[in-house]
Amino acid sequence: MAQCFIGMISGTSMDAVDAALIEFTPAPRVVSSHSQPIPGTLRDRLIALHDGTPPAVTEVMALDVEMGRLFAAAANVLIIDSGHPRENIRAIGSHGQTVHHAPLGETPYSLQIGDPNIIAELTAITTVADFRRRDMAAGGQGAPLAPAFHDAFLRAPDEDRAVLNLGGIANVTPLPAGSAAASGFDTGPANTLMDAWSRRHLNLPRDEGGRWAAGGSVRGDLLDTMLRDPYFQQPPPKSTGREYFNLLWIDRLLRDISPAPDPQDVQATLCDLSAATVAGAIHTYFPACTRILACGGGVHNAALMERLAARLAPRPLDTTAAYGLDPKWVEAAAFAWLAKQTMEGKTVDLRAITGSRHPVVLGGIYR
Repeated sequence: MAQCFIGMISGTSMDAVDAALIEFTPAPRVVSSHSQPIPGTLRDRLIALHDGTPPAVTEVMALDVEMGRLFAAAANVLIIDSGHPRENIRAIGSHGQTVHHAPLGETPYSLQIGDPNIIAELTAITTVADFRRRDMAAGGQGAPLAPAFHDAFLRAPDEDRAVLNLGGIANVTPLPAGSAAASGFDTGPANTLMDAWSRRHLNLPRDEGGRWAAGGSVRGDLLDTMLRDPYFQQPPPKSTGREYFNLLWIDRLLRDISPAPDPQDVQATLCDLSAATVAGAIHTYFPACTRILACGGGVHNAALMERLAARLAPRPLDTTAAYGLDPKWVEAAAFAWLAKQTMEGKTVDLRAITGSRHPVVLGGIYR
C-alpha cells in the first residue's frame, strides 16, 4: 500500500475545513475526502476578525486553539471514514485559517491559525504547517502557494494553459508549454465579496449557484469604480485576502454611486468584477494562453463560470476534473504535496510566484 499524506485548508470563505487523503503514485490521487463545517458561532468570530476593529490577542489565541481542534477533528473523521491505516499516513499538511495577510511594508507578515501542535497531538500524525512564513523570510509574499502544485501536476508539454483557482480569492497560474518557469498570483476577489454581500442581504453564507447574481443587472458605473482599485493595476507578484476585499471595501465604493444600487444589482456587479479581473489578468500577463482549467468552490457558481467563459472566449474553460483532479480538492491536495516536499527536505521554487529570492523548504514539522 502506497504511503499517503493528508492536506487540509480552510479558505477565505471560512465555511469548512477541507481535508483530503492523497496518494502520490507519482501523480496525486484523492483516496478519500471530508469537509468539516465550521460551526456558526466559531465562523462568526473568525469573520469578526476582519470587521475593521483590531482583535484582542486573547481572542486570536483562543481561536488558534479552537481551530486546531477542528482541523484535528477533520483529519480524524477523514481517516476513520477512509478506512486507511493511520500508520500508513506519513504526514498532515495543514495550511490553517488565514486571519491576516500583510505581505508588503517594512514588517511583512501572514498569520494562519489552527495550532499544529494540537493537530499532531490529537491525530498522532506528524503535522507540517506554517508554510507561508519561510517564503516571506526569503523575501516572498507567502502566497499564493498552490501554483507550485499546479506547475508540478497540471502542466502540458505542448499547450499554453492556465490554472484558475476560484476560492474566496482568485489566483491564476500561467503554465507555458515546454520548460518555461511557471508564475502565479492573486488576481483579486473570486467569491469573498459575493459571499459577504449574501450574508448581509440574504442571511446566507453564499449565493448558491450564483442564482441571485444571475437575476440582477450589472451597474456599469459601480463596476468601473471597482476596477479602478489600485490592486488590479498592480503587477505581479501580488497577493491579497479578506483583510483588503471585504464589506468595508464595498461600502466605501458605494458611497460614490448615485442612485444607490439595488442589492441584487450589487451582487451581479460583484460577480462581473470577479470575472473581469480574472480575465483581464490572463489577457494581460498570459495572452498566449489557449486553455483554462478552473478549480475551487467558484466552479459551482454558474453565473461566475458563464461570465468567465464569455470574457475568456475563444479559449475553452474546463475544470481540473477533466485532468484527474476534482476541483473541490485541488487546494487540499496542494498542501498534502507541500507536506511531502517538506518531509523529504525538498525546496519549493516560488521566485516567479511570490517573488522570493531563492527556493526554500517550506513549513515547520510538528511530531
